[in-house]
Amino acid sequence: MAEAEFHWTVPADHPAFPGHFPGRPIVPGVVLLDRAILFAEEMLGRPGLAWQIGNAKFFSPVAPEEALTFAMVLKPSGAIAFAVRAANREVATGSLTPPVP
Repeated sequence: MAEAEFHWTVPADHPAFPGHFPGRPIVPGVVLLDRAILFAEEMLGRPGLAWQIGNAKFFSPVAPEEALTFAMVLKPSGAIAFAVRAANREVATGSLTPPVP
């Protein structure tokens, strides 16, 4: 089973912040999913896949400039399980399924 870990610090000027939410910006879940997909593609060396979200759970909000760790695990089915952490707290978990070739 292949595993990989990726690190990303949320830029303070990320374009999602002005509308999510004014006065107390947090990273939208879709941004975390997008980043997980980019890391899954990097892990597999196959960019541009039409991924399906198997499931996703969000546990803790992420603020600008937080450092995140994405732990990715390739399952025998071809799906990729991911877990996102910020410091000592769990932020999100989920799974991604690539298209069938």
